Amino acid sequence: MTNSAKPITTSQTIGPFSHEAWQWAADLSDAAAAANGITISGTIHDGDGLPINDAQIEAWQPAAAEAEAPQALAGFRRVPSGDQGEFTLRLSVIPQAPGQPFAYITVFARGLVKHQFTAVFLEDDAGLAESAILEQIPAARRPTLIAAKTADGQYSWNIHMQGARETAFFDYV
Repeated sequence: MTNSAKPITTSQTIGPFSHEAWQWAADLSDAAAAANGITISGTIHDGDGLPINDAQIEAWQPAAAEAEAPQALAGFRRVPSGDQGEFTLRLSVIPQAPGQPFAYITVFARGLVKHQFTAVFLEDDAGLAESAILEQIPAARRPTLIAAKTADGQYSWNIHMQGARETAFFDYV
């Protein structure tokens, strides 16, 4: 093997105990939740439309890192899905450029050999039509990345791992 060769590394599904093993990050995420923030709530579904009760959803808000600097995991949230696949992300409201994702999302779940990357946008973002990221997604699939505003002023967004309503996921190379 030469110095320019990259070693191959393995991947592994998160297994049956991720909720217990990663609870420390969920606890820190709860502590970092901004009092004046918003929530994005939803359900994560498998390819058959059934809820996934043992997923981990991570959210990263780069713009929030400075504002949350006193927190242990500034700009980062990790939440487990509940028994019915439900999850709630409590995120900071930070000024950002129009058309940018409100948060970058990583999904870990049983049976996934590699975690999946996506992003969530807020439906009331005035820059959605000009979003350079959304322009890369076929128009019919763009709604899978947009959280709908609810009557209480918060947001609803579901994640579908496969199937006709599959959330748009990104590959980073």
